[in-house]
Amino acid sequence: MDAITRARRFTWKMLISNIVMTWMMVIVQFTLVVGENRWNWWSAVPAVILALWFTWLYPKMINAALDRRYATREVVLSAVLALVATAVGGSETLGFGFLLISWLAVATLGVTKRMSHLLSGATFVVGVGLGVVIGAMLESPIVEDAGVMGALLYYVVIYGLLCGVMPPSTRMSVWIWTLALEAHEGREAHTRLALAEERLRFSRDLHDLVGHQLSAIAVKTELATRLSDVDAEAAKAEMREVNTLTRKALRELREAVRGYRELDLAAELNSVKGVLEAAGVRCEVHLPYRELPDGVAPVFAYVVREAVTNVLKHSTASFCDITIRFTGEEAELRVRNDGVARSQAADLGSGLAGMGERLAGVGGKVTAHPTADGEFLLNAVVSLPLGG
Repeated sequence: MDAITRARRFTWKMLISNIVMTWMMVIVQFTLVVGENRWNWWSAVPAVILALWFTWLYPKMINAALDRRYATREVVLSAVLALVATAVGGSETLGFGFLLISWLAVATLGVTKRMSHLLSGATFVVGVGLGVVIGAMLESPIVEDAGVMGALLYYVVIYGLLCGVMPPSTRMSVWIWTLALEAHEGREAHTRLALAEERLRFSRDLHDLVGHQLSAIAVKTELATRLSDVDAEAAKAEMREVNTLTRKALRELREAVRGYRELDLAAELNSVKGVLEAAGVRCEVHLPYRELPDGVAPVFAYVVREAVTNVLKHSTASFCDITIRFTGEEAELRVRNDGVARSQAADLGSGLAGMGERLAGVGGKVTAHPTADGEFLLNAVVSLPLGG
């Protein structure tokens, strides 16, 4: 499960806790009513049915809020259910009256601050009014003990506190979730931009590498065509040069595609470090103090490029560590990141296969797998001196 999925699930649990708290309040109300012999089936059963219907709608409203939508139909229907259930089941806040607060907690998500204040004020007025009126009609303990004015003061304080605190707290939770989602989307955009810049850099390098030869081939071919009727020997000489240029361009093109176009390992490391940091991934590079043996740097430069591409495409890493070491017997490259996905090694595709083939050609090998500490490690090893 990635970080954004965990964040959504955590926010969803925080919001759904309101309906859990509501049912806890209902159980408390039933316990008190049964203990005081004030049980009334004709009001309790319809109230429970309405509360169950309300509970069924509640996750739909939460999911809509997390998807940055407003479930207007569900909000209106759940408001009616909460209102009727509160009126039928008794308006105590320690009971069905808490349905109004649970409704307010999600009804204010995704609306303007002014609308949130209006909904809070309307819920406060309805809750206090139902509490006093229903309490007086049913002769609730609060009205009996404190009188109508005392009950009014009690409901004003309770509903005032709940209506003032609940909407800001739930709106804050969704606001934090929205920030996390936007940060995730921004990071994905950075990654796409970094990959696009890397492709642009490669295409530019490829153009610079073979563009001159191709231009020269075009000019000399045209010249040989014009000379073919007037000076056959000169035309042949031009075509021999075209043949030489073509072979050179083809060789350099193959080297560029394979990652061997006079790759400088230090330059490649600087390049991938810049790409990673542009994508929001902290990169650390650890190099040996001595110069690498002959032929190792181009091989490792290719592996570094492919490995970093995989880090950007297949993980949600926050850091990437690149380490190169060598002894008299072998040289090793380790690329480690914390954006591990269990299926990542299987999904690396042709890039990993290409690395394996390339290293096998010089007597080396490459492995890529999740580690026990929750990271992902790509390890490339070549024996010294290089084979192949």
